[in-house]
Amino acid sequence: MVHSMTGYAAVAREVALGTLAIEVRSVNSRFLDLQFRIAEDVRAAEPQLRELVAAAVARGKVDFRVSFTPAIGAGGEAALDRQVLDRLAALTRAVRAAIPDAQPLRVSEVLHWPGVFGEDPGAQAALREALVGLAREALAELAATRQREGAKLAEMIASRVAAIRARLADIAPAVPQAIAAYQEKLAARLREVLAGGEEERIRQEIAMFGVKIDVAEELSRLAAHLDEVERVLAKGGPVGKRLDFLMQELAREANTLGSKSVSKQLADAALDFKLAIEQMREQVQNLE
Repeated sequence: MVHSMTGYAAVAREVALGTLAIEVRSVNSRFLDLQFRIAEDVRAAEPQLRELVAAAVARGKVDFRVSFTPAIGAGGEAALDRQVLDRLAALTRAVRAAIPDAQPLRVSEVLHWPGVFGEDPGAQAALREALVGLAREALAELAATRQREGAKLAEMIASRVAAIRARLADIAPAVPQAIAAYQEKLAARLREVLAGGEEERIRQEIAMFGVKIDVAEELSRLAAHLDEVERVLAKGGPVGKRLDFLMQELAREANTLGSKSVSKQLADAALDFKLAIEQMREQVQNLE
């Protein structure tokens, strides 16, 4: 399966010490760009969370947010760490002595201060374990949304590939006739200009120009690139960069075909190819 770089997930879980919530957003990016915003109570788990995200996401800008709401009423006053409160009070007095206009801390701010509640090592370990489990759940949900979006993008790209193939099949039989008609028209003009000049020279000029306007090679390369696009989509995984390169090659061949067009049918086909390729390129930019 292919994955889009766009996705969203939000999960929450009640634990003994409070409520954990994780929100993950991902958007397009050339590389893997991780941004973390984590509550201080669980900041120590950030390295492990980064490893989880890096293992789950190959490319994209990922915004990973973790919030933690302590269960204030669970332990009451007995759960407060008096030493931490005393240090916080001393720091507050020192700050207000240096800056008289500084506002005192509110009760809610004190209660959310790191370590203000007595930290039970076992409870803290359980909190980190719950956070890691919740992160796995959030990343699984994110992967599911990216996969669903990726499937839609792959379907759209496949439909454009099929449309280009059908157009190639339509114009392939007309290419020899178009070139022959153009050569005959060119020969007539040359004869008029040369006014009965050497026929051999005229044939040489026509042959040389015929090679220049022969689009068989461009049509063949277009078909080969389309085969590769289908192969990459079928293989799955991180395909965005590879498909982006193939879109550039397809565009190159379509431009060359347009410059060599000797009939309205070929010129129209080249424009159709460019449009379909540009539509695919826009969607490829969203793929991981």
